[in-house]
Amino acid sequence: MKKKNDYIAAIDLGSSKTTCIIAEVDQQNELEIIGYGNVNAKGLRKGMIINLEDALDSVKRAVEEAEMMSEVSIGTAFVGVAGTHIKSFNSTGAVAVMGKHGEVGEADISGAIEAAQTVSIPEEREIIHLIPMEFVIDGHSGITDPLGMTGSRLEVNVHIITGSVSSIKNAIKCINRAGIEVRDIVSNQLASAEAVLCEDEKRLGIAVADIGAGTTDLAVYIDGHLEYTNVLPIGGDHFTGDIAVGLRTPIHEAEIIKRKQANLDFEEQPDEASEIITIKSIGNSGRTRRVPSHLLNEVLLPRTEELISIIKSDLQRMNYDREINSGLVLTGGGALLKGLPVVAENILNLPVRVDTPQGIKGLSEVIENPIYSASVGILQYGFYNISSTPYISFLQRGMIKRLKDNARELLGAIF
Repeated sequence: MKKKNDYIAAIDLGSSKTTCIIAEVDQQNELEIIGYGNVNAKGLRKGMIINLEDALDSVKRAVEEAEMMSEVSIGTAFVGVAGTHIKSFNSTGAVAVMGKHGEVGEADISGAIEAAQTVSIPEEREIIHLIPMEFVIDGHSGITDPLGMTGSRLEVNVHIITGSVSSIKNAIKCINRAGIEVRDIVSNQLASAEAVLCEDEKRLGIAVADIGAGTTDLAVYIDGHLEYTNVLPIGGDHFTGDIAVGLRTPIHEAEIIKRKQANLDFEEQPDEASEIITIKSIGNSGRTRRVPSHLLNEVLLPRTEELISIIKSDLQRMNYDREINSGLVLTGGGALLKGLPVVAENILNLPVRVDTPQGIKGLSEVIENPIYSASVGILQYGFYNISSTPYISFLQRGMIKRLKDNARELLGAIF
């Protein structure tokens, strides 16, 4: 197998699937996907590892599939993290401009960003992303790149995403034991938005909801920058569970029914009296039952309304409901539920669409699917941001923090 620096890989540790995508950096410095592996996940629940050996097995199988298709052996990968342990908040930092003639230099920018992250964070949490939203020079806001501008005081407003140290370390350990070095950790909220949004939508204001198996990742962009992220505790597995309980059928059968027969767009449905579905009964008898299709929709509708109502309440709580002029984009495997956008539009009174990863070169007939939005976004976000200023990776930030802590311990021992 080939192994070159011109290849980049992403691994998405999802609750229902583990995905590995390998891309080649072409002559235009763009990513072209050349292989992927997608296997049923084991050892994860709501984005967090609960059985390391099972999760490791899923990672190995996904990587093997991707390597076999691409004929490339990977040694490093960007890794996506998700789950209810992901939390975020906004912060502000400010410094006096120290450059000659009041000219903002890289040291001033780094100083402002460092000041923004000097906030109290519990020891069990670590910063995953620190993303500048805007800079302010002497009270003038909305500046995206202050380098070379003149002023006496530089401020920065940042969005900070944190995660559980133990959850992130377990994810890194799992990938390392598969023989792969983690290049960086990427939040799935950013990843999904990176994959499905265009810059115009970000400037006009838009929200993205990636409906995974265990949770839903929410991200909001206003005036071109990320303003808000959250993780909601409802995902596709909750819909599947409702079907299993409501129609008294096995979980795996409920998942098949959800994907193939559910449709919440009542205008598209045939006359309910003539539409009958056959479902398997619980147990080993192999018996089946015939039920009207409208019963399936009656089971799914309350959960659908609950999820969209939570999204609406969250947006209203943060006063973003009137600022997302481009509406809401649904993605992730849970977004494939037929009729979901219709229900969402009725509740939110906003434009709602289901979207897939954009700007894909290679294997687009497979990868242009909502289930791969986070995986493709991990690849894109890592590739386009890892070397940019003032981007600081999770691993770099952890190393810097350890160096500072060691220095404090050394000084404490001396004095």
